[in-house]
Amino acid sequence: MASGGGGYRHSSSGAPTRLSTKIDRQNSGAYATPKASAKSRIPASPSTGSGFRRSSSGPLPAQPRASADAGVPGRVRVAVRLRPRNSEELVADADFGDCVELQPELKRLKLRKNNWESETYEFDEVLTESASQKRVYEVVAKPVVESVMEGYNGTVMAYGQTGTGKTFTLGRLGDEDTAARGIMVRAMEDILADVSLETDTVSVSYMQLYMETIQDLLDPANDNIAIVEDPKTGDVSLPAATLVDIRDQKSFVELLRVGEQHRFAANTKLNTESSRSHAILMVHVRKTVKGRQDMDMSYRGENGHHTSSHSLRPPVIRKSKLVVVDLAGSERIDKSGSEGHTLEEAKSINLSLSALGKCINALAENSPHVPVRDSKLTRLLRDSFGGTARTSLVVTIGPSPRHRGETASTIMFGQRAMKVENMVKLKEEFDYKSLCRRLDIELDKLIAENERQRKYFEDEVERLRVEAQKRIAEAEKSCKIALENEKTTLQQDYRDSIKKLEEKWKVNQQAIEKSRAEQESRKATKSDELLEVRNMLENEKNLRQSSQDEIIDLRNQVQHWKKLEESRGSEIVKLRKLLDTEASQKEKLEEEIAVLKSQLLQLSLEAEETRRSLDRGASGKIFPGLDSLMSQANRNSQLRDQTNGPKPPIAKLFEQVGLQKILSLLESEDADVRVHAVKVVANLAAEEANQEKIVEAGGLTSLLTLLRSSEDETIRRVAAGAIANLAMNETNQEMIMAQGGVSLLSMTASDAEDPQTLRMVAGAIANLCGNDKLQARLRGEGGIKALLGMVKCGHPDVLAQVARGIANFAKCESRAATQGNTMGRSLLIEDGSLPWIVKNANNEAAPIRRHIELALCHLAQHEVNAKEIINEGALWELVRISRDCSREDIRMLAYRTLTSSPTLQAEMRRLRIEC
Repeated sequence: MASGGGGYRHSSSGAPTRLSTKIDRQNSGAYATPKASAKSRIPASPSTGSGFRRSSSGPLPAQPRASADAGVPGRVRVAVRLRPRNSEELVADADFGDCVELQPELKRLKLRKNNWESETYEFDEVLTESASQKRVYEVVAKPVVESVMEGYNGTVMAYGQTGTGKTFTLGRLGDEDTAARGIMVRAMEDILADVSLETDTVSVSYMQLYMETIQDLLDPANDNIAIVEDPKTGDVSLPAATLVDIRDQKSFVELLRVGEQHRFAANTKLNTESSRSHAILMVHVRKTVKGRQDMDMSYRGENGHHTSSHSLRPPVIRKSKLVVVDLAGSERIDKSGSEGHTLEEAKSINLSLSALGKCINALAENSPHVPVRDSKLTRLLRDSFGGTARTSLVVTIGPSPRHRGETASTIMFGQRAMKVENMVKLKEEFDYKSLCRRLDIELDKLIAENERQRKYFEDEVERLRVEAQKRIAEAEKSCKIALENEKTTLQQDYRDSIKKLEEKWKVNQQAIEKSRAEQESRKATKSDELLEVRNMLENEKNLRQSSQDEIIDLRNQVQHWKKLEESRGSEIVKLRKLLDTEASQKEKLEEEIAVLKSQLLQLSLEAEETRRSLDRGASGKIFPGLDSLMSQANRNSQLRDQTNGPKPPIAKLFEQVGLQKILSLLESEDADVRVHAVKVVANLAAEEANQEKIVEAGGLTSLLTLLRSSEDETIRRVAAGAIANLAMNETNQEMIMAQGGVSLLSMTASDAEDPQTLRMVAGAIANLCGNDKLQARLRGEGGIKALLGMVKCGHPDVLAQVARGIANFAKCESRAATQGNTMGRSLLIEDGSLPWIVKNANNEAAPIRRHIELALCHLAQHEVNAKEIINEGALWELVRISRDCSREDIRMLAYRTLTSSPTLQAEMRRLRIEC
């Protein structure tokens, strides 16, 4: 790291010892701008009571006087940032809207409960999914960074669900795209631009809080750092942490890159690169206040000596600290799929975040007890919430309605944090050692300068005397020559000027004669001009008469238009009467609609009685009643279309008719009735709240029976789609497997020719592939071969679902290998999927390519598959993914896979491939 401009060092104590006294001074406001705060700290005259007191004579003061001890209150500022939908959400939530609605111009956020109700929250800033990294930095972190450069402590923190963009917001390095740089990189750019490396210092510590232990990301061997608290001031420090002096931006970025390599991460269902620790970056700034130390210092007089008018003041040093905290994402175990050690990590993360939430609740409610000692995270952030630091919090959320609960929890966390008040303080101290060193150096320089100037003065006087004599002689000689030359020049100029004056006099005489001749000619033309003016006056009179005639015609036209307007007014009155008549007719139609609704209810009751009579063995038909019910409903919908009334949603039909009635129609002999019924069930299964009810009522069994027995392509397609929706739940997946669902789906895939039917079947099998417990059974019942058989269709939507299923299956195998389970060669490779994966690894369709790249990376993580990877030519695709993949998480996963596999490394060395 020496080449980067900085070096590692370990501080031996919590804070350096200085022969100085700290000064606590308050700022003029909680979030004053740097210019305003700078003005507020200009020293006033002694009569106004400034923080520094002048003295006419005497020694240096023992200590400065503090202008304020308690500081000023400053509320925690909170901004909310919405992550755009990722490719998985674009597919899974394609039929659903976002659960949040942003109003950035009003700084508001609406959280939807359902399609009709929503809750509104206000934040200090609301950042949309299109907000740039520069905009986020300027809104969230730049005011805090400016305060740090003024001498205040500052904290920038990101909180949110896993996978919502916290690390992207804070720690993005921006190697490929400088516009994507995160808050850490941009903050250091501003700090280095504001400090002077000759007099100021900037040092950095980078740590992670993992499983309630503080570990040094710059020195992995230092894995248990203790927290030290000052018993007098209560300040928290980490004396054992590594401090790196920063001299340029390049060394800082390299430091962040080293730290990120040592940070713990894991692959979960919600995020392929989920941070499993809280990252803490501490930037210590030691800055000399320019202009303050020279206010009362001695000045240099005209004779070159120093004259002391007042006592010397030592330099003023400001020490501040910027803390950037990238919190690990909160997660629910049932959604993230954490198991084993990953589950323990998730528990530790949730416990520390829970402790932080309790502290913020206590501070927001002004509770007498704040449980800061419940977690090391709350102890480290003691100064950030309820302390003396200026704090800015960004909460990150996602748009998916599947995670509405986590989104609501994140929003409430930000709302409570906005109620926390900090007491912001400014700390300064006098640097007496620096003053002494500077004065000693200045004294030695003045002595040497005095000797040098004395000798130089003597030599210069002698040199000037000799040179003056030479110049006097040369000047006398040159003056004589110059006078002679000047005399000759003046005489020649005098002759030339006489000639020029004579020529000008002749030209003037000629111009006078010419002007006289022109005046005589003008007199002759004046008479002609008078005649022309008279003719123009006659023409003007004629034009005036014609304009008056036109005015009379226009007045007649205006009167005509007024009469037409009166006649049209009577027509408007007639039209209003017609509108009133239509309004009364509309009211009558609405009354008829109410009557038809009551008739519809009566018909539904009659249909129910008819069905019961059929169950008892009575003669009659139930479907004519259903036909009358449907026809009556159609008539009502037509009337409603005529009156522009709202249409009832599927959910209201579900509540009015009942699930059992809808499921009973799946066994109807009428094909149209079965089609409509299975479409209703599919729409209900798309909502997570209805899935459990459908399964409990036997809907899953009915759908599987329908898929087995029906030959109608539409029914099979819609039934497969409903099963795919139900297969998103882990409990439903086991029931589908228990009832032979994979075999039915495989048979449907072999018989179907419609691409949409194949897409639904592939989607259902792809959802089952994501369950770790069902992999062996899924492969044994032909699920993998059914997926590979559907690629013959060639439709992009079908291929995308096949690729997603293979990626889910490979991810489960990789997870099992990571957890230490003994595994042989991959089941995917045994079923012959590797050639198709290699062939489509660079597919033009982004969804297909992304899933296949992810599947290939997971297969290569298991060393048993390495030889097959090399034999099928997949090694070259892995190298391409590690270099050219558009997604950074997949690119880094491919890089780690290549570097961690001995077999792949040996083959790359043989082929002379550099990763």
